[in-house]
Amino acid sequence: MSDLNLDLHIAPMRPMKGAPPQGPGDEPMWSPMSATLIHGENEAILVDTLVTFDQVDELAEWIKGFGKGLVGIYVTHGHSDHWIGISRLREHFGDVPAWARPKVRQRAAFEATDPGLSGYWQSVFPGEIPARPDTPDALDGNTIELEGSEIRIIDIGWGDTEFSTIIHVPSIAAVVGGDVVYNEVHMMTAETDATTRQAWIDNLNEIAALDPKIVVSGHHRVGAPTNPESIGESQQYLRDFSKVVEAQETVEDIVEAMLELHPDRDNPRVVWHCAREAVKKREQA
Repeated sequence: MSDLNLDLHIAPMRPMKGAPPQGPGDEPMWSPMSATLIHGENEAILVDTLVTFDQVDELAEWIKGFGKGLVGIYVTHGHSDHWIGISRLREHFGDVPAWARPKVRQRAAFEATDPGLSGYWQSVFPGEIPARPDTPDALDGNTIELEGSEIRIIDIGWGDTEFSTIIHVPSIAAVVGGDVVYNEVHMMTAETDATTRQAWIDNLNEIAALDPKIVVSGHHRVGAPTNPESIGESQQYLRDFSKVVEAQETVEDIVEAMLELHPDRDNPRVVWHCAREAVKKREQA
């Protein structure tokens, strides 16, 4: 049995194409993203892939620097920014297997083929992502073995999308939280309502119950620590968002209130997007 190690690579926040800003902080930006390498003496598994060709190329060179054989890619959830780099990584590492739990794989396949969603990704990163990206294969089990050590997969449920999963590495008390945990980055709540945000908060309690010493977030500010405080901070953000949406009428008022409560997180464009979706849901109710 090999002692496992965990290392984190973060792609910084960057511009993207998108609608022009409707207020301060609404400039089209993509949040910082993490990819995590779990590795033993000779082999490694990557968790999530980053997005654009330049991000994935930089990630690949970083992985090569460890001198380990990349034996698999695990995808935490179905949003394209976490798996669309599989094709590019295979240009660097050959036909390395890529896995996701069955419902995550279904969502990835949907995003790859649905005209609206695939068109969205092509529009915000034109010429920077594959036209026909590889998607992960279904992983039916809940564990991955790496050099005799167990990597646990937990089907946690709601994060910033349904059917999210996390990785738990018991031997090093580590959790790779995908987009269930955020770290110093505004949280993407657009797919949620008050009920599913409460489910998300409850799922964060499940992560805390694992008593991790290392917690990696899918959207993780460059240089932010990997300590478990991000769990409670994510819960507070979700509580605040639900309270603000209930109290404020307009998109602008929701944004103003959230930025007053959380002024220092990366990428306020996310707040604008989520506020618009929250108001739209209320109007359609």
